[in-house]
Amino acid sequence: MKRTVVVGAGLGGMSVVYELREKLPKDHEVMLIGESNEFHFIPSNPWVALGERTRDQVILDLTPYVKKYKIPFNGTGVSHIDSTTQQLTTGDGQQYTYDYLVLCTGPRLAFETVPGAGPEHGFTQSICTVDHAVKAYETYQQLLKNPGPVLVGAMQGASCFGPAYEYVLTLEHLLRKQKIRDRIPITFVTSEPYIGHMGLGGVGDSKALMEHEFRDRGIKWVCNARVKEFTDGMAHVEELNRKGEVDFNHELPFHLAMFLPSFKGSEAVAAVPDLCNPKGFVITNEFQQSPQHPAIFAAGVCVALPPLEQTPVPVGVPKTGFMIESMTTAIVENILSLEQGEVMKTRPTLNAICLADMGDKGAAFVALPQNPPRNVNWTSMGKWVHVAKVAFEKYFMYKVKHGTSEPIYEKYVLGAVGIHRTKE
Repeated sequence: MKRTVVVGAGLGGMSVVYELREKLPKDHEVMLIGESNEFHFIPSNPWVALGERTRDQVILDLTPYVKKYKIPFNGTGVSHIDSTTQQLTTGDGQQYTYDYLVLCTGPRLAFETVPGAGPEHGFTQSICTVDHAVKAYETYQQLLKNPGPVLVGAMQGASCFGPAYEYVLTLEHLLRKQKIRDRIPITFVTSEPYIGHMGLGGVGDSKALMEHEFRDRGIKWVCNARVKEFTDGMAHVEELNRKGEVDFNHELPFHLAMFLPSFKGSEAVAAVPDLCNPKGFVITNEFQQSPQHPAIFAAGVCVALPPLEQTPVPVGVPKTGFMIESMTTAIVENILSLEQGEVMKTRPTLNAICLADMGDKGAAFVALPQNPPRNVNWTSMGKWVHVAKVAFEKYFMYKVKHGTSEPIYEKYVLGAVGIHRTKE
């Protein structure tokens, strides 16, 4: 019996495991390994951090669903991968051989790169995990009782900027509702070269749109920011010019600071020889396959993508939800081709659709493909985006419960407007 093992039970992992189970023969085992028994809908973490959602509303116990769809499951993570014997070891010591290994392991949060960063051993909050978001909500409640300066942003090397924008704009909206906005100055501190860059070189007129929104809401910003250190209630930040030289040194006080960190790859994955780049991200070819380890595929945040451009402060490339799903569908089609004795031919489109909530409205970004030059480069804002983001949360949770990656109506609705997951 053949076995394909999917490591990671997030957006990418759940998409690929369901699609593989649907399309591979029944005698080909499809196994899932997660870090716990829970699925976390990460895009809702900004809401959790601000009390708009509870932890229980954005997680699912996977046990009944993987059992229903006959998917063997281990929730203890992976401690070691031996690519030579095609065998892996889980956190509880069990060993499994694989014919194909699909890595959707997500990031390791590299708070250690900036002294004083992080919610566990530092002075800043995070929304990268649901448990971090729960802790961030406690700090938010303290802010309501004791108003003071707020800093929000992304540290050097960060590759996911959208959640920081969602958090700061939703926070500002809620503070106005509480009628204490006038007592809480807000500053956005980012490694991006300009507001709205997003690690993508901007999407449509995102620079002007986000700068207008920040000015309208009285949010100050510091770009090309390199954080030297966080101490108790103070951020020590260098602002670089276009030549990469230090232009200004900022000492920024805060009662609440929420910063997205740099990402690195999973330690077990990074330890596999010739699999990853120096940061531990999996190197893949155009078919999402490792060039050095043909049995290994990868999708999502764990994939190595080069920066789009050189910037004064390093920024990474984000991997958005639809882009990740385009990777997973390409992987499924290419594994099917290999199983049928054919050459691989399916490539992901890497199209990006991003819905960023702002509390009372939102911004939508469509980049086809994600990296420029693009066929479609579009940005819009309005209350409809807030509604769409809520609907997307419910819809993806529905897909996890019903064992589907891409219902037929989703495929045809998006296809009708020219948005596809794969290309040949």
